[in-house]
Amino acid sequence: MQREALSRRDFLRGGRSETVRIRPPGIAEAALAACTGCGRCVEHCPAGIVSLAGGVPALDFSLGECTFCGACAEHCPEPVFTGGPAARFDHVVSFAAACLPFHRVDCQACRDACPTGAIRFRPVRGGPFVPELDAAACTGCGACIAVCPVGAVEAAPRAMEAAHA
Repeated sequence: MQREALSRRDFLRGGRSETVRIRPPGIAEAALAACTGCGRCVEHCPAGIVSLAGGVPALDFSLGECTFCGACAEHCPEPVFTGGPAARFDHVVSFAAACLPFHRVDCQACRDACPTGAIRFRPVRGGPFVPELDAAACTGCGACIAVCPVGAVEAAPRAMEAAHA
């Protein structure tokens, strides 16, 4: 029997989770066909969150946040980035059941990291405050994802409501 080593985050989440591929801001799904996988977006990302996955750029918010600086678009030689500079993603964040306040443990790391103030905490009688998302204010930058000690903050499609247990 072969055992896979789990990271601390995956262990606290109850096992491995499926990886969601998030495109850099300003790239439409259809435009990825024009990507040659040259890696210039990876080299020029000041946050170091862009990598090539299957030959196309993808973001890893566990490493940090996207500041919408536009360096990836500026250095891309292909017609991948369409529509001008982006200021938000097509996703928001959601809070999984593993979120510490849902287990009566006080934590507000995601709120403290959110640059737009989209995450607020509402009081709950007899327990710690629980997170609430203002989806209109959320840019999907990922600042809250990297700081979550249990990996309970995840990207979710914008049409989907933020999950609260």
